[in-house]
This record gives sequence, C-alpha cells and structure tokens, in this order.
Amino acid sequence: MLIFSRITYLTVSMALLYCVVLVLLCVFDSASATVIADMDYGGVPLWINRLLGEPSVLSLQGRMDPIWFRANNPQACPQQCDCPIQWPTALYCDHRGLADIPDSLPDRTQYLFLQRNNISSLSSTLLANITDLRWLILDHNQLQSDKLDQAALQNQSQLCYIFANHNHLTSVPSTLPAGLKQLRLAHNKISSISPGAFQNLHNLTLLLLQGNRLQTITDGDLKGLVSLKQLDLNGNLFSSVPRHLPPSVQQLYLSNNTLTELDEDSFVGFLNLKYLRLSHCGLKSRSIHPKVFNFSSLVELDLSYNKLTTVPTVPTTLQYLYLEANEIQGFNLTSFCRDMGPLSYSRMKVLRLDGNKMSYHQLPTDWVFCLRVLESIYI
Repeated sequence: MLIFSRITYLTVSMALLYCVVLVLLCVFDSASATVIADMDYGGVPLWINRLLGEPSVLSLQGRMDPIWFRANNPQACPQQCDCPIQWPTALYCDHRGLADIPDSLPDRTQYLFLQRNNISSLSSTLLANITDLRWLILDHNQLQSDKLDQAALQNQSQLCYIFANHNHLTSVPSTLPAGLKQLRLAHNKISSISPGAFQNLHNLTLLLLQGNRLQTITDGDLKGLVSLKQLDLNGNLFSSVPRHLPPSVQQLYLSNNTLTELDEDSFVGFLNLKYLRLSHCGLKSRSIHPKVFNFSSLVELDLSYNKLTTVPTVPTTLQYLYLEANEIQGFNLTSFCRDMGPLSYSRMKVLRLDGNKMSYHQLPTDWVFCLRVLESIYI
C-alpha cells in the first residue's frame, strides 16, 4: 500500500510537473508570437513582438496600482503617466483627459501612449528630450492639422509607428520621419495630402486613410512610397479607382466608396496586387469591364454588397471570390474558366454567392470540371 501510494504520488507529481512545463512552453510560445490588441487602431490588428521587448498596447488603467509602482520604481515618471517596471521604455499617459503632452518626458521613452485624451496640438519642444521614440499613439484625441508643429515629428529619426486615428486632421502632415513603417490616420477629416508628404518615406509598408474625405489622388501625392504593401482607402469619397497609386501595393481596400465604373486599366500597373476589396460601392455589371481583373497575382476579390446581376470575369488563378448580397441571377462558367481540360481549370477555393437571386439547382452540370479544387461554395 505504501509502495502504491508513493508510486501514485510520484505519478501525480510528474503529471503536475509536465502540466507546468507545458503551460510554460505555451506561455513562451505565445510570448514569442505576435499579440493582437483589443483596441481600435484603424481597422488593422496591431502586432506586438514580445521578444523585442515591445510593451502591451492595452491601457494600464485598472490593471496595476500606480501608487505602488511609483513608490518602487527608481526611474523618473511624469505625474500624469504610469511607468511600469516591466516596460521601462514605455509611458502610459492614456485616458487622462490631458489637453497637452506632459512635459519633462524621460529621455528613455520609446513607446508613448497618449490615446483617448483631449490633445489638439503637437509641439516640438515637448518631444525635444526624446531621441529614441519608436511608437507614438495619439488615437482618439482632438488633433488639428493647423496645430501640428511639423518639426515635432520630422526630428524623430527612430520613429517607426504613428497612430493618429479618430482625430480632426484635415490633411496628411507634410514632414514625417523618414524611418516610418506604419502611418495610421483612419477616421479623420482628411481631404488632401500635403505636397511631398511621402517623398522620403521609403520604408513605409502600411498606410491607413479609411474613413476620411479624399476624392482624388493626384500625381505625386504618394510619390516615395516604394515599399508600401497595404493601402486602405475604404469609406472615402472616390467616384472612380484613384490613379497614381504605388505599384508595390499588395492589399488595396476601396470598399464603401461610390464607384461608378471599373475601366480596363483601373488596376494596370499593380504587378503584385493580391487582395482587392470593393464591397458596398454600388457597382453594376454593365459598369465593369470584362478584362478589369485580368491579372494573375490576384488571390482574393471582394465584390459583395453591390448591384451585380452577373458574375464578372475573374482570372483562373483567383482563390477567393466574395459576391454575396448582389442581384446575380445566373451562373456562367466562362467567368471562371475560358476552357476546360486537364490543365485548364479554376483554382477557386471559396466562392460566396449567397444573398443573390439564384439557387444551387441553377448551377450547370459540368461546373465541377471547372471548379475542381473548390472547397466551399455558398448559394
């Protein structure tokens, strides 16, 4: 009995130790991966790399005792902010009702959280003491274009991420730091792009301008964005696909614009375009040129919630097509396959046709020979 108890004890102990190790491995694995914040940063998840020591983007309000941390933290910290010991380069000054950026910011600051305040201006003097700033988060403030000291941002040579969603900006700032990688200006009142604003931003990969008042993009407005991969122009005032967009773009979002037509050359020049979203644009079948989507790089196409009556012609290499909530009445295989054979078939994986004026019984009998690798179809 004693031997059994010892064996049982050892077994249970080993099992508990195994569970602890497994949990630690899971924690480490999640720490090494990226983490998505539950706050709105312009409609695109914000990825955090714990191995680089990047701090949490979540507010510390209610998650820590600021008095205890202030008493035990040997480093200086502005009275309006929280300075957690575990992230010594981060200052949490969010949700404070601040009208200005706190003065005397520590020179160690690399991550400055100022979201959800009442800040309307940006002064270079308040940021002069900081030389290694990497993130500047100003979402949900009162920023105004005529109150921005352009030198305040231009002189931040290490700044990689600027978050200024949900403010009152009317134009894109004209002098931005050359090392910028992401610029998030969603849900402002932007109707113009300052001349030369992006001229030196050769490292910028993500630009969020959705929810603004842009009507056109002129030649030179986006000049300099040679590395841009994602461009979000959803919810603006475009009546046609804007020209003069960077050819490096892989993800182009134009949903919730009133697009009258798509010409044959609407997307000419995009050699690497993979994801194209055109939902809620009021598009009609007769206004879409048959060859407008004739480029093999396209992986995903979203044309949902429009007024299409037929399935548009798409490249055979397309894998995801969203056509739900249109007025489509029929199914034409030539939209997917120009001809059918051992090597001639569509690479479509997911096809959504639900919310249209057709049923599954309207599919032609030989559709499986065209869509032979289809994984899901919704009708």
